[in-house]
Order: sequence, then C-alpha cells, then structure tokens
Amino acid sequence: MGAALKLISTENMPHQEWLQWRRKGLGGSDAGAVAGFSKYRSPVVVWLEKTGKLEPSQEESQAARFGRKLEPVVADEFAERTGLKIEPVHEMLQHPEHPFMLANLDRLIHMDGEQGVLECKTADKYLAAEWEDEKIPDHYYLQVQHYLAVTGLHFAYIAVLIGGNDFRYKRIDRNEEVIGYLINIEQDFWKMVTDDTPPAVDGSEATTQLLKEMYPESNGQEIFLPDEAAEWVKQYHEATAQIKAFELIKAEAQNKILNAMQDYAIGWIGEKKVTRSVIAEKPMSFVKKAHTRLYLPKTI
Repeated sequence: MGAALKLISTENMPHQEWLQWRRKGLGGSDAGAVAGFSKYRSPVVVWLEKTGKLEPSQEESQAARFGRKLEPVVADEFAERTGLKIEPVHEMLQHPEHPFMLANLDRLIHMDGEQGVLECKTADKYLAAEWEDEKIPDHYYLQVQHYLAVTGLHFAYIAVLIGGNDFRYKRIDRNEEVIGYLINIEQDFWKMVTDDTPPAVDGSEATTQLLKEMYPESNGQEIFLPDEAAEWVKQYHEATAQIKAFELIKAEAQNKILNAMQDYAIGWIGEKKVTRSVIAEKPMSFVKKAHTRLYLPKTI
C-alpha cells in the first residue's frame, strides 16, 4: 500500500473509538475544510474538534447514513463496470513523514500490477451539475489527493451515485503540486492544534452555524470588545453597501433583458439561450399577482 504506515486496525472498531483516533491527525475529509474548500466544515470547526473543544455530532445525518450504507453498492458497481479488482481497507493509515496526516480508505484498486485508491460517494440529484463532464467538487478532489499523499500511490478513482440512479466514475491522477500545497497547509494547521492557537474566524456557512450553536442566547450582560472590532463594524457596513449597489446593477440588467424579450418565452444571444417563466402567486387578497424568473446562461 505504498509508503503508508498502518496505524491501527479499524475492523469492528466502535464508532466512538474511531472518532477518538481521528482526533490524532487530519483525515481526507478534513483536507478540504482546512484548505478552505469545504461547504460543510470550516477550519475553525476542524480546529475545535481536533483540540477536543467541540464534540463531533453523535447524530448521523440522513445523507451520511445512506452514504455509508450505499458505499458497498457504489464500490460493487464500479468493479462491475470497470472489471477492476477492489478490496476494502480495514486500517487507519498514516503518512510516514508527516504523522498528522491520516487516511481511512474506502477501497484499494488493483490495476496492471499497481494499486490505487477508490473513493465512493453519493450525491443529491440537485448537485448533479457539480459532477458534469470532468468536474469533481473541490473538497472531494483534495480528499483524494490527501489519500494519495498518505499512501504514496499514483492514481485514484472517485465513484458517485447521484440521485439514486445516475452512476459516474472518474480517474484522478496524483498531483505533486497540489500534494505539496496540502502538506504545507495541513502542517501549519496542525501546529495551531498542538499550540492551541485557533485559526481566524471566517465567513463560511459552517462557521456561522457553529457560532449560532455555541452562543444560541444572550446572557443579558455587557462586554468590552477588542479595538479591532471597530474595523469589523466598518467592514460589515462597507460590504452591506456594496451588496446593495450590486443588487441594483443586477436588477437593472434583469429589467433590460425582460424589456428586450417582451413577452417571448425564449431569447437567444448568439448560441446562448435565455428563458423566462411566469410564476403565479395567490396572496390572501383576491388580486392575482405574478413574477417572472429568468434563467440566464452562465457565460456569454
């Protein structure tokens, strides 16, 4: 299995014990979050978990539950479609030079005398666009590169079942430039964990949700904020003003398009299509209202 060290067997390991072992380093699912590419977790959340200041949720989400249950299905479908031999991995692996880098692989692939990594995913049908053509969500791409870094292997496949009936798989080759970036950023992050130095609070949705959970109610008391809070207030108001300005620009562009389209359902800009739909509303009064929604091409 390349150069990876076998840290501990995970076969039949209780979930709570597995979570405790995960605290000893950064796993593949941590890589995208630490690098700032995850929609679901932020560096602050990962730091709190690794330092033991925040207990990982004991409740498994529906998406995580069915992702776990469907992992063997996705793996078997990949093997059937590709004809490649795969095997499960029941060890937590560790990078030989950077012990804070850990890996829990879904499967190993055997192909032409070489080994590779298979990562199995499930996705909601509404996320299908993230997997179009050669696209792979950034945090999953970094997860796989993290695994290749730990194992020393040179290729991987990621297989995904979208909406329960759309199966796709894609090859990911080892990228030394990305791996070097990951090692550096994970090394810096892990030093913050060992030094008990928190990362800067960011504007991610994950951090916003975390703060709401940590401080759900006011205690009714007062506190003196640090001097830099004045800059944060200024930043907030400047951003709010910019948002309002850009919302006006957006509304003006939409109105110009609607005016040009008149009552036509579809408009063409070269080979790019603009479509509109009228959505009826039924308010409490008897006055009927409706609003128009435009669907614009991403690029012109």
